[in-house]
Amino acid sequence: KEPSGSPSADSIKITKEVANAFVKRQKRSTLYFEYYKSPLEQMHERCENYPPCDYLSDQIGFSMAYNRFFG
Repeated sequence: KEPSGSPSADSIKITKEVANAFVKRQKRSTLYFEYYKSPLEQMHERCENYPPCDYLSDQIGFSMAYNRFFG
């Protein structure tokens, strides 16, 4: 400890293994999928947000309904 009573920087250091035990990094691949959706997922959301397309997709299928309204 320093004369003022606070610990010095040298006494606070911990090993890399100990630090990694409680600090977990997120993987890049999971971040990529959170920010970017596949084109098919974007198309599904577009159809779901438009009630006539959403209703028709239940009747005749997604691809035909999407092509009718947005194709």
